[in-house]
Amino acid sequence: MIRLERIRVTFHPGSAVETRALRDLQLTVPAGEFVTVIGSNGAGKSTLLNVIAGETRADSGRILIDESDVTGWSTARRSALVARVFQDPLAGSCENLTLQENLALASCRGHRRSLRPAVNHDRHNDFRHRIAQLGLGLDHRLNDRMGLLSGGQRQAVSLVMA
Repeated sequence: MIRLERIRVTFHPGSAVETRALRDLQLTVPAGEFVTVIGSNGAGKSTLLNVIAGETRADSGRILIDESDVTGWSTARRSALVARVFQDPLAGSCENLTLQENLALASCRGHRRSLRPAVNHDRHNDFRHRIAQLGLGLDHRLNDRMGLLSGGQRQAVSLVMA
């Protein structure tokens, strides 16, 4: 569950270009629900997602995820609870790493990391199964670099990574 309570975000406060991006925003998204955010350019869609992820700090209000108040949490700490797919297919993945290396990095989000192989036989099979569900034939390209994929293919892989 995600709940936003009276979220306010103002860019460049007190200046000639002051912009109130979010004004007392109230939002509740029950666990398991799928939500689409629609609005014109500059309506605050990206700001909303950036506030939830911790990329943008709210001037006031509270952000709760699974009943935990994450308002003051860092982006890194929130990453265990929040994943997203960026509009830009080049964002959110590393083009010089393979598909399975990108998947391995994403699966470590929010967990302790240590020096050990990122991909073992079981994880490789799990990644292959998850990628096969996309129906794009990428399950046989796990060792290809992400940079070799089309923008649409990268977006699809990003959905699996989220």
